[in-house]
Amino acid sequence: MVISIQEAKYLGKYKIKFVFSDGLEKTIDFGKFLKQAKNPMTKKYLDEKQFKKFSIQYGDIVWNDYEMCFPIWDLHEGKI
Repeated sequence: MVISIQEAKYLGKYKIKFVFSDGLEKTIDFGKFLKQAKNPMTKKYLDEKQFKKFSIQYGDIVWNDYEMCFPIWDLHEGKI
């Protein structure tokens, strides 16, 4: 089965609620990932204004034209 992201809503404090094409709803906290990141291209998303600028493209969540993205299945499983 091909899974895609149907909706993503920012909840605050780096948390995003996802609704997937199979009906699963999952809230993921990206805070720890961002705080541990070493790459400055990723760390810049600790600025919540930047982090909130995600979009859903072709069923995937992306930031700034794929500057930061995650495998859909990992998000579906709640892993980043």
